[in-house]
Amino acid sequence: MALTELSAGQHAAAIADYVVERSRAADKLGSRGAVRYGADGNLHPDILAEFDTNGFYIFEGVIGIDEVTELRDAVEDTIERAPSPPGSDTDAQGRPALGLDYPMSPYIFIKPLSDPWGGTKLLSGRHPVKMSEPMPDDDAPDRVVHLLMQMCTSMPAALRLYGHPDLLSIAEAINGPDFVPYNDSIFVKKPGMGGSVSWHQDGATHWDHPHWYPGIHGFNFQVQVYRTTPANALWIIPGSHTEGRIDIRARVAANEGSERLPDAIPLVTEAGDVTIVNRQMLHGSFANTSPDPRVSITFGFYPQSSVLGVSGGLNISLDEKKSRKKVYDAEHIRRRSAVVQVALDARHQAHPDERRYRYAPFAEVEDEYRYGPETIKSVLSDYTLYDIAI
Repeated sequence: MALTELSAGQHAAAIADYVVERSRAADKLGSRGAVRYGADGNLHPDILAEFDTNGFYIFEGVIGIDEVTELRDAVEDTIERAPSPPGSDTDAQGRPALGLDYPMSPYIFIKPLSDPWGGTKLLSGRHPVKMSEPMPDDDAPDRVVHLLMQMCTSMPAALRLYGHPDLLSIAEAINGPDFVPYNDSIFVKKPGMGGSVSWHQDGATHWDHPHWYPGIHGFNFQVQVYRTTPANALWIIPGSHTEGRIDIRARVAANEGSERLPDAIPLVTEAGDVTIVNRQMLHGSFANTSPDPRVSITFGFYPQSSVLGVSGGLNISLDEKKSRKKVYDAEHIRRRSAVVQVALDARHQAHPDERRYRYAPFAEVEDEYRYGPETIKSVLSDYTLYDIAI
């Protein structure tokens, strides 16, 4: 029986041995620990070396339990305010749905346990092979929330997270002090219903660049709001970020057509841990047929040299006709980067005794980007129109 013909429970049982085997491999590899700094105040060189070699690192215990609880509550409230049914102007309680005045809907819905991007041209066609799509239970809804967008507008707790001093210090250590933000999104994988994300490499523009290097497409953070398990976690192939553009179809075909790639490992975490993954890493996740939720707050950064003057764009919706291709000039980059500076001030207002990160591109104009009604309107209301994707 093909995995696409299995129920959620049968799918979980079918991949159980693979999950156990590859979890052991992950335990042996390591690449995890607390955020540590060297004597010079910069991210410890041992962490940078492991990240360069393996393409990932799991920072343990970065986000405290109180902040994790705030983030959980914010995510659940945002899900409850989703249009019901999708496309409606009201939520399940009859209230105006969140995001009616946003430049685009902050919700992406999918069929339970489906793979919305695999085998399509969406996201620059970077998901060439569709994952297995187990059959959901009979009482499952027709659609579930898969992604939450524009979190810095709708969730003050998420905006404050965006200004976390350790995360931004890590971004500077890897991409330099003028690092540039990518986009942000929250992956929601409900128990027994969460969809898959087929094997892919992020990045579409620089594979043939004459000065290509493994970090040219940047990296992503994922802040884990719940404990992740091998059954619902992000899976990666360590070291694959150094291989250049990978023929994913051929790789799956060589594995007898199975998505259970033999050298992949799951990134298992506790709530409050933060994973960092090189965007060129071959990575993906299986349909969540487990009883455990996963909510991953995802945002990433580039070296400025990778994006300035570059043409790019990302169609993350399920409408293949939508295109947002544009050239990222200095003004565009500044408009999107301003969210970082506003987030820094929002965090400082909430945590005045915490170490405050100084973002070099805005160091001389911090007073112009204080978090409040003016910047909510001028910076946060439409910042997703300035997302940067290469």
